[in-house]
Amino acid sequence: MSTTTSLKYDDVNVGDELPQLDIPLTRTLIVATAIASRDYQDVHHDPGLAQERGSKDIFMNILTSNGFVGRFVTDWAGPDTLFKSVKIRLGAPNYPGDTMVMTGSVTKKEDGVIEVSLRGANSLGDHVTGTVLLELPT
Repeated sequence: MSTTTSLKYDDVNVGDELPQLDIPLTRTLIVATAIASRDYQDVHHDPGLAQERGSKDIFMNILTSNGFVGRFVTDWAGPDTLFKSVKIRLGAPNYPGDTMVMTGSVTKKEDGVIEVSLRGANSLGDHVTGTVLLELPT
């Protein structure tokens, strides 16, 4: 659920949990987001070629994963969020037919900057982990 108003810096505390975001990983989502980000690598849209390259199926691209990180944070913090830094690491692939569950919490708050640590996991393990530094209105 997105918010139309932004959180304020003073309303956020270390330890606050972000609302969980469940993302059903449909074949259409994986293909459409790869094409939308102009990533035409065959492993993101052609199951046969993905399998020839050693994958069990097509899989989500990093640009989409990064976009979902942004959505996860702004769904919680609101549209006035200013991203200062996004650092992510990919792990298990996001394959069609699974669900990525995004969770996170506030891990640091100082000098007007909030740090959020996050995780997006599927049935194979962690797909994406990382930290986001952001500023919120005062």
